Parts: sequence; structure tokens; C-alpha cells
Amino acid sequence: MEGRAGVAPSSPVRVGTRGSALALRQTELVVDLLREAHPNLSFEPVVVRTQGDANATAPLAGMGLGVFVKEIEQQLLSGEIDLAVHSLKDMPTQLPEGLTIGAVLEREDPRDVQVNRWGVTLGEIPANSRIGTSSPRRQAQLRRLHPGLTVVPLRGNVETRLRKSEGGECDGAILAAAGLSRLGLSQRITEFLDPREFVPPPGQGALAVETRDGDGRMLELLSAAEHSGTRSAVTAERAFLEVLGGGCQTPVAAYATCEGDRLELTAFMASPSGDEAFRCTIAGPANDPRGLAAEAFRELAGQGADGLVELG
Repeated sequence: MEGRAGVAPSSPVRVGTRGSALALRQTELVVDLLREAHPNLSFEPVVVRTQGDANATAPLAGMGLGVFVKEIEQQLLSGEIDLAVHSLKDMPTQLPEGLTIGAVLEREDPRDVQVNRWGVTLGEIPANSRIGTSSPRRQAQLRRLHPGLTVVPLRGNVETRLRKSEGGECDGAILAAAGLSRLGLSQRITEFLDPREFVPPPGQGALAVETRDGDGRMLELLSAAEHSGTRSAVTAERAFLEVLGGGCQTPVAAYATCEGDRLELTAFMASPSGDEAFRCTIAGPANDPRGLAAEAFRELAGQGADGLVELG
């Protein structure tokens, strides 16, 4: 935990969150951390129903960016809430004017994992088995690495996807390690996937706390939750996505680690089918994450990857 404490007490700090079990658990983790730093403050979770929650069975493709954050951000801008807790991977790279990421917490496990009804590795799953995911990034990497498997759409909260992966709608699924860990479901994991081989999305495993850009009281409060190493890593990941103009419908992935003053970034781009795939791993100074992201793009463009994404 980094930063300072000591924000003066006032009315309860209203913390916006989605209503899923995972979102509520993530908000609880953030509030516990802030309460430890500011024991004189009280916090009030406020559940906000987002477009992504209201359309829980619709394909994410075509729903646009920010489907799990827009309604929460609107309440931030209107002053109905003071803070908002998000899975950073759900947040578009461009925030609405007037909002800022006030804190990025120390990252949980960023890896993807797979679960299946046989309890075997991906390489051991029988051919033509159905593996569920609605992520274009996961779909492309599955098709590239394991072309003998059938990828099927899979939506719902973590518990729903686990249930569906037991042989009903599919034989297995790809999920985020962090979500299972935070819900106490790590025992359901069959296999952790190497993040430099099966590359995660920008920000996976990290929690971000959003607030109003000019709210000095909230920004001071949040300084206690900030983790600089995670901030550098996820800034590089999100900057790579931003330079591509890519969103959740583009098979793009980025994974960075920060060790001291050194930042290492693995970037990945693919066609939806996974037939075309490009990857690079580069390193640079931790104080220039955006420069490292730009260098990664130049590296992949030199391999021919720039033809996969319409730059914005």
C-alpha cells in the first residue's frame, strides 16, 4: 500500500459498483483497504445496473465499449456517488471528460485459466470438445494454439460460466484467475495459462478506482490505495491498446511486468480466426510505459500486424 492517509471525516463516501458477487467482493476489498488507511471515514456501497448486466445473455460483440462502466460513470459525473470500483480490463482507454483513475491497486494474478470437466490440460482435451468464451482475444488464441477444439460463446457471471462448463453448454471454459481467486473458487482451476503464451487483456487482475478529476478530497483518500508498479504495468498495456484504436472486439492482448526501474511488455495481435498472429516482448524504463507501448506497436507493425486493425 502506498500513499498518504488522514482525510477528514464527512458524510459517507459513496462507492459505485456493479451488483455481481465478484464486483461486490472487489468493492469490499477496496473499501477494506481504504478503511484501514482512513478509520475515521464510513463507506456506503451503491449498486448500479449497467448495460452489460441488463443484457447478460446478449453477445458482447456489437455492444460497444464500456458496457460495464458507463452507467456507473454517469453517476460519478452527476455527483450521486463519490468513487467507482472497476475491473480495469472493463474500462475503455479514453475516460469521459471530468473523470480520472484515482488509484490502481496492487494487481491480483493476471493470468487466464482454463477449467474443464475432465480436469486435464488444454493439450489433453479431446478433439472437438466445446470450450466456452465470449472474448475475441481468447477465441483467437484458442483457435491458434488448439485448432482441434470448438470455441463456443459463453456469457454470465463467474458462477454461471463455471456451471455451464461442466458439460451442459460446453466442456470447459477460459476465465480470469483473479476473479476465481477473489471469490474463493481457485480450487476449480484446472490449469493456469502462461501469460506470455496465452496473453491476457490490458489490465486483467487489476482494480481501478475512478473519481472526479477535480475532487481533491477523494484523490487524497485514494492515494493510500495506489500501487505504482501496477500503475506502470497497466499504463503500458492500455497504451498499447490505445495506439491501435482497438477495443474489446479486436483480438489484442498486452501483458506487462514491472521490476524496479524496468518494465517488460508482451504484446499480441491476431485475426479473429487466429490464423494470423503476431507477438513481441520488449523491455524499457518503467518511467516511460507509453513509449514502451509505442515501441511494441512498431515492432508488430514491422511484422505485418498493422493490417489487422483499423487505426483510430
